[in-house]
Amino acid sequence: MSVNPILSRRMASRNLAIFLLVVTISLAGFEWIYTSTPDGALKHFWRGKALKDGFADSADDLPPVPFASGQRPSKTSAGALTNYHNVFTSTPPANPRPITKLIRHAPGWTTFENLYMSNGTLYIITPNASDWPRLRYMISVPMIALNNPENIAAREPTPDLISFITPADAENLWGDRVWVVKDWTFMVTDPPQFLNHYYHFVAETFLGFWRVFASLDPNIDAYGNTNLPTPARIIVPYCNDAQWQDYSQFIRWFLHGVFPSISLESSNDWHARSSMTSPNRTLTSHPKQKAFRFSNLILSDRSAAFRGEICPSQTNRIASEAYEVTKNISSKWWWEPIRRSVMRFSDVEKSVRDRSVIWDDSYNWGLEVSEPNSKLLKTASKRMPIVISYIVRVSFYRMLTQAAHLALIDALTQLCASKGWEFNAVHAERMTREEQIQMAAKSTIILGIHGNGLTHLVWMPPTPLSTVIEIFYPGGFARDYEWTARALGHRHYGIWNDTYIHYPVIPEVVYVEGFHGREIPVDAPSLAKLIEDRIEGRI
Repeated sequence: MSVNPILSRRMASRNLAIFLLVVTISLAGFEWIYTSTPDGALKHFWRGKALKDGFADSADDLPPVPFASGQRPSKTSAGALTNYHNVFTSTPPANPRPITKLIRHAPGWTTFENLYMSNGTLYIITPNASDWPRLRYMISVPMIALNNPENIAAREPTPDLISFITPADAENLWGDRVWVVKDWTFMVTDPPQFLNHYYHFVAETFLGFWRVFASLDPNIDAYGNTNLPTPARIIVPYCNDAQWQDYSQFIRWFLHGVFPSISLESSNDWHARSSMTSPNRTLTSHPKQKAFRFSNLILSDRSAAFRGEICPSQTNRIASEAYEVTKNISSKWWWEPIRRSVMRFSDVEKSVRDRSVIWDDSYNWGLEVSEPNSKLLKTASKRMPIVISYIVRVSFYRMLTQAAHLALIDALTQLCASKGWEFNAVHAERMTREEQIQMAAKSTIILGIHGNGLTHLVWMPPTPLSTVIEIFYPGGFARDYEWTARALGHRHYGIWNDTYIHYPVIPEVVYVEGFHGREIPVDAPSLAKLIEDRIEGRI
């Protein structure tokens, strides 16, 4: 039988191309794995030595598929391109408009399956709107928040922001002209007011997002291993790129460090999505609007959280509403996937990353736990290095008096030298981001004046001795770091010169004259004695 020479050369070229593809995708111990999921979609994952800590199990396991499928993918041979054409299908699904499902809800924090957007409006497809929470507990008009009746009323949601729609009305409005935005989306509908600040974004908004998301996997372990998929995107529809970037540029460094492949969409992207789905009156062949369907989405709204019961009256922290609704279903290690991912990105040594796991299961923490047992407290300092980190604040406002600052450094230097502890006077502005994370990750106690630098407490390991000490102008108090510290397993002390305050006996939030000033006093010997008593288990 004769062989067509042209066909033979084509087959040889094809085989060479396949060989090169397999070699390329197997480099450095990695494999690109394709597998079909129950919904028929093609999922693809990395498998290799890089999958450790954070969002994967061991290097021999595959990451999980999104929650919607409810199953882990099966392992397949490397490079198998099964159903590859399904990735870019032009055929709409059999049911392009499944109803919207409510997965979790607390004021300001709503988790949806199948949330729709058309012409800039979010739509909930449901046959019965009365089965849902009121819209005012989900979203608000994205305007600057002021504490006066007129502004509070003006922030109530309007139908052009979000609306309920019946399945029949959705069919009439869109037909099958619905495009799926796959995987998990985090959406923040706040104005720029609080999104360009390291603390408010990372330790409030993102902390709340992750608390809700992490509740979907109650089996997160001490090493941060989890079945949670990586979120695909964060959308801030009412801020442009510059409006949600903090001056230290920590926010995007943090997001890309934890989620290297995440997409960040701002108001320009949202406007583009809105324009793409607006009615086109000139096309008589397609009179219907279009819509995007977000398969899984967590919606955060600051003003909606302040309409709840806990945030406005008890904590003043929007993440507290998310914490409360998930307190009975979350792992105590819920924050570890994030903390460990940031530490690994910052080259923190494994022995430091693991300081939170040397305690037995009897040690618990969180808002529901008041104090570990006294025996554990008195022996804890013998089981780990003690590191005291004083965050020195250099700014035009909120500073210690020069005399108090120098006396505090002297007192803490002498204390740590006498005990064999490590003391660091931290000037964050002189350090790289990685160095700042390394400092926080090894700290037993972080102290400083009320301010953004204390946000680094979120990277401290939760231990029986982990503590945040916050210095206020006497008589003043804020709950920013007090609630956050306790939620993440650290004890918190507020300092008024020579007096400390501690939950549950704490004052109301008050910004007294001098709160933001440059003449904040502190009694150095009293503060050093507090630290000594804390480390040695007397308090």
